[in-house]
Order: sequence, then C-alpha cells, then structure tokens
Amino acid sequence: MGWQESSVMDERMRFISDCLAEEEPMNRLCHRYGISRKTGYKWLSRYRDEGAGGLLDRARAPLVHGRATAPVIVDHLLAEKERHPSWGPKKVVASLRRKNGEVAWPSPSTAAEILKRHGLVQPRGRARWRGFGTGPFQPVQQANSVWSVDHKGWFRLGDGQRCEPLTVMDSKSRYFLKLEVCGSTGELEAWPVFERAFEDYGLPERIRSDNGPPFASVGVCALTPLSVRFLKLGIGLERIDPGHPQQNGIHERIHLTLLPLAQAPAADRLAQQKAFDAFRQSYNEERPHEALDMDTPSQHYRPSERRMPKLLPEPEYPPEAALRRVRPNGAVKWEGREIYVSATLVGEDVAIEESESGEWTMRFFAHPIGIIDTRHDRLLRPRARPRAQEKPGRL
Repeated sequence: MGWQESSVMDERMRFISDCLAEEEPMNRLCHRYGISRKTGYKWLSRYRDEGAGGLLDRARAPLVHGRATAPVIVDHLLAEKERHPSWGPKKVVASLRRKNGEVAWPSPSTAAEILKRHGLVQPRGRARWRGFGTGPFQPVQQANSVWSVDHKGWFRLGDGQRCEPLTVMDSKSRYFLKLEVCGSTGELEAWPVFERAFEDYGLPERIRSDNGPPFASVGVCALTPLSVRFLKLGIGLERIDPGHPQQNGIHERIHLTLLPLAQAPAADRLAQQKAFDAFRQSYNEERPHEALDMDTPSQHYRPSERRMPKLLPEPEYPPEAALRRVRPNGAVKWEGREIYVSATLVGEDVAIEESESGEWTMRFFAHPIGIIDTRHDRLLRPRARPRAQEKPGRL
C-alpha cells in the first residue's frame, strides 16, 4: 500500500510534519502512512535538501566533475559567479572575456565543470544552495535572543504575480514578527522588511537562517549584502547545516501551518498581505501554543532594548590585528600576495589575527569569515565545530 490517493502531495507534507515533530519512530510512522522506511527516508531527505519542492516527483541530474585549471583563472571564475549568482557558465565566461580579452579563458563547458566542482552551478528548477552551518548554536534564553527567518516556498497570486512570503519569528516566544508578501528572494525586497522589523521591535542578538538567498551566498564567506547589514548592526549570524531543516524546526513547522494560505491564494499582493496580517494577528494574539503552556506568543514577547541606530557603525578591531581593506576585485593584499575574500565586502575593512595554533584567521566585525591558506594563497572556510543536537519546537 502506498500514499493515499486523495492527494499525494498533501500526504507527503503531513508525513514530513510528523517527522519533524519526532513523536513517533520512523518505522511506526512509515507503517501508519503505508510506505516503506526507504521511501520515508527518501522523502525526508529530499525535503531537507530542497524544501517542499523536493516532494515533487522528478529526476535527478548526474554529477559532473571539473578538470584542473590554473588557480588564478579559477579564482576569477568563482568571483564573477559570486557577483552574478543567476548567471550560467556562458555568461560568466563572456563577461570575463569582455573585461580582459588577452587572457585565455576556458570554454563555457570547462567553466561549467569548474563551477559544478565548487557547487556554484544550480540544477534547473528549484535552486539548491550549498553552504555550511555555523554551529553549535547557543541556547535560546529569552525573547530576541534569536530570530529565525526564511522565505516560504513561492506560489502564484490570482493575478499571476509570484509571491515569496518572507517570515520572521522570535524563537523563544514564537511571536510572528513579520509575514510579508515579496515577489522574490532578493535583498532589495528583504531589507525594507527587516528595517521595519528592527524599528518596530528592536534588534535581536542573532538571526538564524538556511543557506539560501538573500541570507547566504555561494562564496567561501557566504556573505550577502543583507547579512553584511546584520553584522554591522551587531547581529550574529546562525546558519543551519545544509540538509538539516530540523535545526530550524520551529520555523519549518510554521511554514506547514501557513500551507492553507498558499493553497488558496488571494487575488493580488494587497489582498494577500491583508490575509497574512490577519493570520499573524490571530497566531500572535488568539491561538494557544502548546510550547507556551497554551499561552499565546504575545503573552511572552517583549520588544528588544537594543534599538535600531540611525547610521550603520564601522567595525572596531584590536590594535594588534592586521587590518586590510577589500579591493575592488574582492581580494586583500597579504604578505605580498592577493587573497580572494568576497565581492560583497569590497571597500570594507577586515581583521587578520593569528590564532593559538599559528593560523591566520580573518573576520568581519565579530564574524569569522575564513582561514588563510598561505600555501595556495586562498581563503578557506572556518573549520566546522561539533554541533549539539537540537530538537525542533512544537507548535
């Protein structure tokens, strides 16, 4: 016996919701839904990798590995791709040839293999952003310790416009801070939403997100213009591990609660925002919450005492740190050589400090962005640390 015939997608979404709740072992849960454990783990893995879009039936693309190319050429390819994440290999190579026609740039097919090897070419359909987690996460002690953020999967409004809801929630009180209609996952639409949230509720200590836009990029630093703004405001960045949505389980569950709104879209953006506002008001003020002993989120939430400054501050680094300004090509000069950092940090000052183990570490404000590999003149991602297991909260 397989998925119920009434609605395969709905059955899969309910199955995922029950998995995230972690109230039943996998074998019993699969038996209740009439599927094998292999099928259950398959759909859970796809959901963790791709969200709700991963529950659709479709083929996988084969993996292709790139060939070795001169490191300086690879660096330029990666930098150009980071500047234009939506560009394919043909556009990346064409842009580089236009800027410097004297260099023997690789063919688009070779560039594609290089970008695939570095996880920068996304398969057609739903984009799969490869990133890295920043855990272990600190405990959520009080309201505004952590705000969880995400874009719910997009849907079409009645007039055909695309709707990418941006959701912001306080992790301790479960208070729904913002639920806004956006037409994309771009930073230009996201920042005004966060700006209003900071003005209305103050600043959180940390923001937790996945590794997708506009919160993280495909570069080594994984920084975006939006995350750079967060760091300048003194907000720490928490990114979940790729394929582990349970690390932001509270937020994943609220997206399942929002599913009926997406399945019955309003006529246009204005009408959809009114529906979102009504849902948020009911969720915060009326709906009893099991994790809060059946209180409402509004009974437990208070705005932050950290207020939104009028101007973004500049970083303050200790006198013993070596300061470097990121050049227009996204690199810094270190010991006579260029180390590529990020196009997002062009014009910004970063600090380079020696660790106890003798490594040269780089940070922007308080955020570590990499370790300098002096042998290959490149920046490596900060080393992963053991992560404490976190269970998703109950809604």
